[in-house]
Amino acid sequence: MRNILSLLVLVCLVSCKGEPNKVESDLNTSVEALPEMSLDSVEIETPSPTKPLKTMAELKQELTRKGFQTFDYVDEKTKDTILMQQYFIAFLKRGTVRNQNEEEAARLQKEHLAHLGRMYELGYADISGPFGDDGEIRGITIYNVPTLKMADSLANADPMVKSGRLVIEIHPWWAAKGFALR
Repeated sequence: MRNILSLLVLVCLVSCKGEPNKVESDLNTSVEALPEMSLDSVEIETPSPTKPLKTMAELKQELTRKGFQTFDYVDEKTKDTILMQQYFIAFLKRGTVRNQNEEEAARLQKEHLAHLGRMYELGYADISGPFGDDGEIRGITIYNVPTLKMADSLANADPMVKSGRLVIEIHPWWAAKGFALR
């Protein structure tokens, strides 16, 4: 039951993505306008008993139509078709501008968390979080968007990045659709 629920949540997340052309044009016209974006602009499709789940072939076709890179393979052990999708993992690294006073640093942190929350709510990021050490890499965000350009634009719209307190390093990253963290 837990696996089915996880699969339903992941399918819901995948189906919540907006059309890439609209998203990319929105980003090109006004990345700064992200705080004013409304959740009403994102179409959310929830699974229901009357609407069957998509097959892997249908999901692959939809992702390809939206501009995502995918490939699939057959798992030798289970004989299941595994669909892989390209995501973009952004490493948030310590920036060179660290001279903000305590009040300014607290404000930037609050805005940073709001930005990451907004990315998740809008369906552009699937997971974010800080690292537990005090190293050079402060945290990660996994962007679920079709292009590196989009992931880079979204990551660089973060107030912490704009301030220079953090810098971004992005890499393409592949993961199987429908598998949950454990």
